[in-house]
Amino acid sequence: MHLEILNNHEARMHAVEDTLELIFQLQKDFASMIKQNRFPASREERISSLCTAIIHEAVELQRLTNWKWWKSPLKFDEDKAREELIDIWHFVVHASIELGMQPKDILHEYEKKNLINRERQLNEY
Repeated sequence: MHLEILNNHEARMHAVEDTLELIFQLQKDFASMIKQNRFPASREERISSLCTAIIHEAVELQRLTNWKWWKSPLKFDEDKAREELIDIWHFVVHASIELGMQPKDILHEYEKKNLINRERQLNEY
Protein backbone atom coordinates (compact mmCIF):
# COMPACT_ATOMS: atom_id res chain seq x y z
CA MET A 1 0.00 0.00 0.00
CA HIS A 2 2.79 2.44 0.93
CA LEU A 3 4.60 1.70 -2.35
CA GLU A 4 1.39 2.33 -4.28
CA ILE A 5 0.96 5.73 -2.61
CA LEU A 6 4.59 6.59 -3.37
CA ASN A 7 4.19 5.55 -7.02
CA ASN A 8 1.00 7.62 -7.36
CA HIS A 9 2.79 10.63 -5.85
CA GLU A 10 5.70 10.23 -8.28
CA ALA A 11 3.33 9.90 -11.23
CA ARG A 12 1.49 13.07 -10.17
CA MET A 13 4.78 14.94 -9.80
CA HIS A 14 5.87 13.92 -13.32
CA ALA A 15 2.51 15.05 -14.71
CA VAL A 16 2.84 18.39 -12.90
CA GLU A 17 6.38 18.85 -14.14
CA ASP A 18 5.30 18.03 -17.72
CA THR A 19 2.49 20.58 -17.47
CA LEU A 20 4.86 23.22 -16.10
CA GLU A 21 7.33 22.43 -18.90
CA LEU A 22 4.61 23.17 -21.44
CA ILE A 23 3.59 26.40 -19.68
CA PHE A 24 7.24 27.53 -19.54
CA GLN A 25 7.74 26.76 -23.22
CA LEU A 26 4.59 28.65 -24.19
CA GLN A 27 5.79 31.64 -22.16
CA LYS A 28 9.28 31.51 -23.71
CA ASP A 29 7.72 31.40 -27.19
CA PHE A 30 5.50 34.36 -26.34
CA ALA A 31 8.39 36.32 -24.79
CA SER A 32 10.35 35.94 -28.00
CA MET A 33 7.58 37.90 -29.74
CA ILE A 34 7.85 40.90 -27.37
CA LYS A 35 9.61 43.93 -28.77
CA GLN A 36 12.80 43.97 -26.75
CA ASN A 37 13.21 47.75 -26.97
CA ARG A 38 10.10 48.05 -24.77
CA PHE A 39 11.42 45.68 -22.09
CA PRO A 40 14.04 46.81 -19.53
CA ALA A 41 17.65 45.94 -20.33
CA SER A 42 18.80 44.65 -16.94
CA ARG A 43 17.47 41.50 -15.32
CA GLU A 44 16.73 43.35 -12.07
CA GLU A 45 14.67 45.96 -13.94
CA ARG A 46 12.82 43.22 -15.84
CA ILE A 47 11.96 41.43 -12.60
CA SER A 48 10.83 44.74 -11.07
CA SER A 49 8.61 45.41 -14.10
CA LEU A 50 7.17 41.91 -13.91
CA CYS A 51 6.43 42.41 -10.20
CA THR A 52 4.58 45.62 -11.05
CA ALA A 53 2.57 43.75 -13.69
CA ILE A 54 1.74 40.97 -11.20
CA ILE A 55 0.54 43.55 -8.65
CA HIS A 56 -1.66 45.33 -11.17
CA GLU A 57 -3.14 42.10 -12.50
CA ALA A 58 -3.87 41.04 -8.89
CA VAL A 59 -5.69 44.34 -8.38
CA GLU A 60 -7.71 43.69 -11.54
CA LEU A 61 -8.64 40.28 -10.12
CA GLN A 62 -9.55 41.79 -6.76
CA ARG A 63 -11.79 44.38 -8.44
CA LEU A 64 -13.94 41.52 -9.70
CA THR A 65 -14.70 40.54 -6.10
CA ASN A 66 -17.08 42.26 -3.71
CA TRP A 67 -14.34 43.47 -1.37
CA LYS A 68 -16.01 46.86 -0.88
CA TRP A 69 -18.33 45.99 1.98
CA TRP A 70 -20.01 49.41 1.72
CA LYS A 71 -21.27 48.77 -1.84
CA SER A 72 -24.07 46.56 -3.07
CA PRO A 73 -22.55 43.27 -4.24
CA LEU A 74 -22.39 42.40 -7.91
CA LYS A 75 -22.43 38.94 -9.48
CA PHE A 76 -18.93 37.44 -9.45
CA ASP A 77 -17.65 36.93 -13.01
CA GLU A 78 -15.70 33.69 -12.65
CA ASP A 79 -14.65 33.61 -16.32
CA LYS A 80 -13.14 37.08 -16.09
CA ALA A 81 -11.49 36.13 -12.77
CA ARG A 82 -9.87 33.12 -14.42
CA GLU A 83 -8.61 35.34 -17.23
CA GLU A 84 -7.05 37.76 -14.73
CA LEU A 85 -5.50 34.88 -12.81
CA ILE A 86 -3.91 33.56 -15.99
CA ASP A 87 -2.52 37.04 -16.67
CA ILE A 88 -0.86 36.81 -13.26
CA TRP A 89 0.49 33.35 -14.16
CA HIS A 90 2.02 34.73 -17.38
CA PHE A 91 4.02 37.28 -15.42
CA VAL A 92 4.94 34.86 -12.62
CA VAL A 93 6.24 32.33 -15.14
CA HIS A 94 8.11 35.05 -17.00
CA ALA A 95 9.72 36.22 -13.73
CA SER A 96 10.63 32.60 -12.95
CA ILE A 97 12.36 32.33 -16.31
CA GLU A 98 14.17 35.63 -15.66
CA LEU A 99 15.43 34.14 -12.37
CA GLY A 100 16.75 31.12 -14.23
CA MET A 101 14.22 28.73 -12.73
CA GLN A 102 13.08 25.59 -14.48
CA PRO A 103 9.78 23.77 -13.80
CA LYS A 104 11.59 21.28 -11.55
CA ASP A 105 12.93 24.24 -9.54
CA ILE A 106 9.41 25.62 -9.16
CA LEU A 107 8.15 22.26 -7.93
CA HIS A 108 11.10 21.87 -5.53
CA GLU A 109 10.74 25.39 -4.08
CA TYR A 110 6.97 25.00 -3.82
CA GLU A 111 7.29 21.72 -1.95
CA LYS A 112 9.90 23.25 0.36
CA LYS A 113 7.75 26.31 1.14
CA ASN A 114 4.61 24.18 1.44
CA LEU A 115 6.32 22.11 4.13
CA ILE A 116 7.31 25.28 6.01
CA ASN A 117 3.73 26.58 5.81
CA ARG A 118 2.36 23.26 7.08
CA GLU A 119 4.79 23.30 10.01
CA ARG A 120 3.73 26.86 10.81
CA GLN A 121 0.06 25.83 10.88
CA LEU A 122 0.83 22.91 13.16
CA ASN A 123 2.70 25.30 15.47
CA GLU A 124 -0.19 27.85 15.41
CA TYR A 125 1.78 30.43 13.40
